[in-house]
Amino acid sequence: MNNFTYQCPTKVIFGKNSIKEIKNEIPKNAKVLAIFGGGSVKSNGVYEQVTQALEGFFVREFWGVEPNPRLETCQKALNLIKEHEIDFLLSVGGGSVLDATKFIAAAAKFDGEIWDIVGLRAKFSNALPLGCVMTLPATGSEMNCASVISNGALKIKKSFKNPLIYPRFSIIDPQTTFSLPLRQLRNGIVDTFVHVLEQYATQDLSTDVQDGFCLSVLKAVIQNAKALESEPQNYDVRANLCWAATCALNGWVSLGCVQDWSSHAIGHELSAAYGIDHGLSLAVVTTRLLRYNIKFKSTKLAKMGRELFALNGDEMSVAMACTHKIEEFFASTGIATSLAELELDKFEVAEQISNRFKERNLVAGEHANIDYKAVRQILLEC
Repeated sequence: MNNFTYQCPTKVIFGKNSIKEIKNEIPKNAKVLAIFGGGSVKSNGVYEQVTQALEGFFVREFWGVEPNPRLETCQKALNLIKEHEIDFLLSVGGGSVLDATKFIAAAAKFDGEIWDIVGLRAKFSNALPLGCVMTLPATGSEMNCASVISNGALKIKKSFKNPLIYPRFSIIDPQTTFSLPLRQLRNGIVDTFVHVLEQYATQDLSTDVQDGFCLSVLKAVIQNAKALESEPQNYDVRANLCWAATCALNGWVSLGCVQDWSSHAIGHELSAAYGIDHGLSLAVVTTRLLRYNIKFKSTKLAKMGRELFALNGDEMSVAMACTHKIEEFFASTGIATSLAELELDKFEVAEQISNRFKERNLVAGEHANIDYKAVRQILLEC
């Protein structure tokens, strides 16, 4: 097991009717900018709960954060911050809204070209404090210090991290997920699952606790995704999916481990180039990438295959069968798992995304072997 240091300052407030706790978590004299997505929170009661909890506070609202949040949208929010001397940000929505809020928090205090925060991963030493109301189980952004932002002009989607953008608090009420469209739930389920795989299916470093935690989260996702089909109004099913999404990317499952993130690297390029939902891009890419790197991942995948899917046989055959079980699980949620299902030509996609890797000299993966040639080969299998 590798050495590690872990600290997470985020206060998590989880459960039914917890949105009202906002009023106890934001400083009373704060000037708040509440940041929203497309408006679904106005139809499911979340907006009303948030506004009631913010009564007595100085509040301004910013609307319009899109899936795969864009630099151009975030820039508009910065104008409001400057105009009203905002000193606290509140994200209300899913992971995209929170990713945008994190970037805005950093950009509001950044002296320089704000895209450098992402594009060059420029260091910064100050950021606005932020909190969140999470309404979609997917990204795990509610308990980490990472953000992913897209630059529309450059057609680049990229992540950055900094401890200053940990949410001060995150409120997770699973009841807010009852009104979500099926498409968003499918994306969230796949996103959660792949987050764990990116941290689990790498080198075997005798991380028994972390491996057990990974497999526990994955098992919970599979079981509750299945239950969601037959019991869509079951609160506990929603609660387990919400907490699984948080635990998948709050750092716990990867402590002392080697991480991959090459499925995300390719998926981000697909989203940037074609506007594909993040979870959907991962459903298309992940199992093909696992097979491409099967010789490096066979031990962990075989363990997963035996413990999660009751597979038997030698290590390599069980590992390969495990990748097919994963693909079957993705398909069982109703999400597309191939470029053909998206009506995209695999040759055109492989060429374009491969060129994007080549032009920027991108290399991904725990063994740094996912270069533009590998990307082309993987996408041709998609």
